[in-house]
Amino acid sequence: MKMTMYKVDDPEKFLDMIKQCKGSVELVSKQGDRLNLKSELTKYIAISKLFSDNTFINDMELVASEPDDITFLLQYMMEGR
Repeated sequence: MKMTMYKVDDPEKFLDMIKQCKGSVELVSKQGDRLNLKSELTKYIAISKLFSDNTFINDMELVASEPDDITFLLQYMMEGR
């Protein structure tokens, strides 16, 4: 299932939320590449590139393998939990 996250301004909290997801969560690049954010190596490469200037991300496309994870991430996005 695909979703778009907007205004990610706390990378640490965002990564903590990804860690809590049950299934895989992939970041889809502008070129269409999928990076598994639950993989430590991929996570560090992707996040260091995305957050290198220490500002928030306006939007990013995520694909989650579990429907419950989409609900969980939507709650985070809407409620800031």
